[in-house]
Amino acid sequence: SICDAVAVASLLNATLVSPAFHLNSVWRDSSKFGDIFDEDHFIETLRKHVRVVKELPENVSAQFDHNISSILNMRTKAFSSQSYYLEKVLPKLLELGAVRIAPFSNRLANSVPSNINALRCLANYEALRFSEPIRILADNMVDRMIKKSALTGGKYMSVHLRFEEDMVAFSCCIYDGDWKENIAMENARERGWRGKFRRPGRVINPEANRRNGRCPLAPIEVGMMLRGMGFDNTTSLYVASGKIYNAEKYMTPLRELFPLLQTKETITSPEELAQFKGHSSRLAALDYTVCLRSEAFVMTQGSNFPHFLMGHRRYLYGGHAKTITPDKQKMVLLFDNPDIRV
Repeated sequence: SICDAVAVASLLNATLVSPAFHLNSVWRDSSKFGDIFDEDHFIETLRKHVRVVKELPENVSAQFDHNISSILNMRTKAFSSQSYYLEKVLPKLLELGAVRIAPFSNRLANSVPSNINALRCLANYEALRFSEPIRILADNMVDRMIKKSALTGGKYMSVHLRFEEDMVAFSCCIYDGDWKENIAMENARERGWRGKFRRPGRVINPEANRRNGRCPLAPIEVGMMLRGMGFDNTTSLYVASGKIYNAEKYMTPLRELFPLLQTKETITSPEELAQFKGHSSRLAALDYTVCLRSEAFVMTQGSNFPHFLMGHRRYLYGGHAKTITPDKQKMVLLFDNPDIRV
């Protein structure tokens, strides 16, 4: 979204105001742009391409009674073309002095001139870097992972484990299948999506979801997959995740398979993490950095986090980054085989 905003500002020869983030109904993170990213670095890196300001200039803000909600929000369709912005958005921008585009996710087509795509990449891989508090702790975490990976020459693997309560609930998959799980998942779906899963005509088929590879891999399944690939108990493993659903039960088998497993909670002190508590985006940034620097990265569920990481790792390592992307449809057949052994 941010990279597209930079690209659109360039297309329109417009000034970009630092992006404002919506408060997500699930994660409830109130972090501002400058809390997550190094805002001054962002502005300076893009200076020769796009003018970026932290706040709307006073004279423009006054036109809208200092209320950003008063600024026209152009409900732009997903993957809108360059011509749309030039023919529809630019006239309104020139007329009013400012416009909003919200939401901005996927608002610009992929097929734009190469210089615009190059600007997207510049924004993504150079202009966007994490804020100093995140960078300092994340770098320390990477150093600690390297030191804890002495058995493998300082090399470690990272896994993005999407097995948080909201992810399990949204998938509509069954794991325990008991009444406690049913109630927990119903409550989580109602908290996060308020009636979406109870609409008339909505059919939930957990077994079909599993066969189609739509269920998040449980920790034990990740462990079985890696063991099946030949990784033994000397493998140094970093697990990136939010709060794992029923963690004590589900993480224990994975820790038994990989006793050198680490998380952000195990390689940092409570005092170090305290400044980021309650801010899922900043905690995710710590995980992201440790995964970025790993020898190999394992994704377990399609989402923004692993897809950004895959691209970033390719960029950093000249296209030679090692990424494991399991075919869950085929793996389900193996996991459901009663004769399988770890």
